[in-house]
Amino acid sequence: MLMMDAQLTAGDVLRAFHSDEPFLFLGSGFLTVAIVAISFCALRRRLDALLVWMAVFAGLYGLRMWLQTHIMRIDFQGNLIFDRLRLAISYLIPIPAFMFFRVAGFLGRTPRLTRLGHAINFVFFLLFLGVLIFGPRHVFDALNGAMVSGVLWILLMRSIGKNAKKDRDFDVVRIGVLCFVALALWDNIVGELWFPTKIEPYGFAVLLGCLGYVVARRTLERDAELGEIQSEMELARRIQLSILPGDFPASADFRVAARYVPMNTVAGDLYDFLLAGDRQAGLFIADVSGHGMPAALIASMVKMAAISQGNNAEHPAQVLAGMNIALCGNTQGQYVTAAYVYLNAETRQLRYAAAGHPSMLLLRQGKVTEITENGLLLAASDAAEYSDIALPLEIGDRLLMYTDGLIEARNAEGKMIGEDSLMDTLRKTRGMTPGETADRLIASTQSWAKAQDDDLTVLVCDYVGAG
Repeated sequence: MLMMDAQLTAGDVLRAFHSDEPFLFLGSGFLTVAIVAISFCALRRRLDALLVWMAVFAGLYGLRMWLQTHIMRIDFQGNLIFDRLRLAISYLIPIPAFMFFRVAGFLGRTPRLTRLGHAINFVFFLLFLGVLIFGPRHVFDALNGAMVSGVLWILLMRSIGKNAKKDRDFDVVRIGVLCFVALALWDNIVGELWFPTKIEPYGFAVLLGCLGYVVARRTLERDAELGEIQSEMELARRIQLSILPGDFPASADFRVAARYVPMNTVAGDLYDFLLAGDRQAGLFIADVSGHGMPAALIASMVKMAAISQGNNAEHPAQVLAGMNIALCGNTQGQYVTAAYVYLNAETRQLRYAAAGHPSMLLLRQGKVTEITENGLLLAASDAAEYSDIALPLEIGDRLLMYTDGLIEARNAEGKMIGEDSLMDTLRKTRGMTPGETADRLIASTQSWAKAQDDDLTVLVCDYVGAG
């Protein structure tokens, strides 16, 4: 209910309401635009700077229109906080306006202009605080009027000057800017010097419509581009999965299971079977530094380099040396860790070599042993040399090869899961199948980790010696 003093009549209030109707309506519209823009950001769960600054710009302008209506002044007559806020909010409006035009690229990208804009924004904020604390002052109004007029003239000149941008968005914004600046200058010059006018809000409505069009078009365009990128990433995922081998062929001597869980759509982890038979097996695993598409592209190169070493499959050190020569100078600064084990059921022997890769683990009769024979990372130096280690195979042996994501996962406290935990989990898999073991190892890391921040790849091989 309106709080009126004794001198105000119902007719006065009604006349004030009717005179304010256009501005109450426009103010409501501007506030609605602000709410819709913020809600759209929330629904998309993605912060869009253009939408946010447009929402703040429109919201503050609409709120100022409401606060400056006669009907609101009657309602809050004598309220000091309302009076100061009504006057002070005008000094805040240029700040989101500048930020919107800067983010949209309409003010150029020169550091000098950016610094000038931030300095002006800081002055506007100080004026806002000054009015809230000290109340209205003529010097505040004079400084604000001069700054606003100057900014409007600069914006006008950038819109129609010979260096104005030439694109569709700027053409649309130019129309809004010209309308808004012309009507705002009219209010600030003609309205102050000769007779009061209040036509700037109509110019702002045109400007906001133009800005809304640009924001909507760019948002839809970005969403379409994002959709295309997602489609391309899904295609890349399918292509990468296609370069991984299928199940290890049925073998009388070996049971092999592999698990591959990328952090992103595509990954830099890789595994392959260079040999897959009854009496022999060659298991390869690699991890490209980095994540995402760049690592995935390098992983494809690693795959081809590994395939090219088929003739050396019985000699792990030669496989890695040949791959290193093929990759050096071709990975754009990305490095690769890798490990390869050759298993021979006829001689009951394994040969193993690695290039900066985590140690292979051997589970034998309930005891886990690390097998380490590491050389330099692949693609780091074409002069790198590699050697392999030979060990006997016993029936019942279980071998585990993995990438470092399995042991470097961190929990909520930042503690790394570590090799000891992996070895303990592997020890407890005695009696499980290789597939069950691989699933158990992956699940153990995932349950420990706060979030998956690396690719996870596991190769488990059992030597059953039935051949």
